[in-house]
Amino acid sequence: MTAATATILLSCPDTPGLVAKLANFIYSNGGNIIHADHHTDLSAGLFLSRIEWQLDGFNLPREIVGPAFAAIADPLGAYWELHFSDQIPRISLWVTKQDHCLLDLLWRSRSGELKAEIPLIISNHTDLKPIADQYGIDFHHVPVTAETKAEQEAHELALLAQYNIDLVVLAKYMQVLSNRFIEQFPKTLNIHHSFLPAFAGAKPYHRAYARGVKIIGATSHYVTADLDEGPIVEQDVVRVSHRDEVADLIRKGKDLERIVLARAVRSHLEHRVLAYGNRTVVFG
Repeated sequence: MTAATATILLSCPDTPGLVAKLANFIYSNGGNIIHADHHTDLSAGLFLSRIEWQLDGFNLPREIVGPAFAAIADPLGAYWELHFSDQIPRISLWVTKQDHCLLDLLWRSRSGELKAEIPLIISNHTDLKPIADQYGIDFHHVPVTAETKAEQEAHELALLAQYNIDLVVLAKYMQVLSNRFIEQFPKTLNIHHSFLPAFAGAKPYHRAYARGVKIIGATSHYVTADLDEGPIVEQDVVRVSHRDEVADLIRKGKDLERIVLARAVRSHLEHRVLAYGNRTVVFG
């Protein structure tokens, strides 16, 4: 097994000497940096960083790393996260009736490509329960109507707490989450079948066909209160032509959706995504 590492994601107002302060914290405690990536957003006046180091030989016990780093980060007015590579995240996949993104993520998880556990699938329909049964994953049918939305979202939040879920992935879940849900569980990734900000909302392939576009895309983003407006994590495109019908756009788009969502999930799981405002830095 790969030796355990620690990773810090940080954003703070840009000032001189920030890289040196971060590196010195690790060096002075006997750590060995194996990855470091930094970016300055000049328009926002922000410094953003991802730094990863080996825990073997590091002098601080794990429970002390956070408080010790806070003594450096807090005076900087920093937002920061600390993660350990051997703490395996737990994902809940949410679906409706389409299975292509669900099957792709389950396959990638089973093959070891995604370093995460998937103990829970939630759906507003029962169509995909046989897939959950096949993979031995608990499936909860939570039908949602306008009248029951608040009650059912409370039930879903209870399930996320029960299963100790760290990340929700909307793998073609065709429901809009309420502001209340997002406030209580902001770590939610969505896949949208267009190259946002183009064709937000419903039936983007039909609208793209009507517009005569020459490329179509897919976008994975964090969910916010504004529909399809959250910070973008991953995107890609494929060419289409005048010979393609709507069905062709949908077929090509599904291939993109699988790839784009998998990339976004992997980046999140590897703690490479730092969101600020309505933007993200995705470290390599």
